[in-house]
Amino acid sequence: MTVVQAAMEDNRSAPSTARVQPSASKFKRWGRRSPFLRYGLPMISLTVIGALGLGHLLQGSKDIAKVRDDKEWEIIETRKALSRMGPLNAYNPKKTSLEEELKALQQKVDIDNYEYKKIPKPTEDK
Repeated sequence: MTVVQAAMEDNRSAPSTARVQPSASKFKRWGRRSPFLRYGLPMISLTVIGALGLGHLLQGSKDIAKVRDDKEWEIIETRKALSRMGPLNAYNPKKTSLEEELKALQQKVDIDNYEYKKIPKPTEDK
C-alpha cells in the first residue's frame, strides 16, 4: 500500500469528525461576530422568563390570601346573622355623661386634705 492509498482510507473513515469541526467553529464565530447572540440574548431571555415566573408565583399567593379573606368574611357574616343586634358578645358601652364622671372622680379624690412631702434631690445624701 502506498502513502496515497493510506491517506485516502483515512479520509474515508473520518468524514464524520471532519463535518463536526466546521459546525463547532461556526458557533465559536457567532460569539465573535455578534456578541449579542452569545451574551445578550440569554440574559434578556432569563430576565423576561424570570419576571413572568415571579408574577405567576405572586399571583398564586394573592389568590390564596383572597380565599382566606373570603372564608374569614363568611365566618363574620354568619356570626352577625345569629343575633339581631350585631355579632354575638358585642361591646355595648354604657351611656355616661361628663358630669357623672366628674362627680365620681370628686368622690374618689379629696383635694382639701393633703400633706406636704419633701421629694429628695438626687444629689442629697440620705
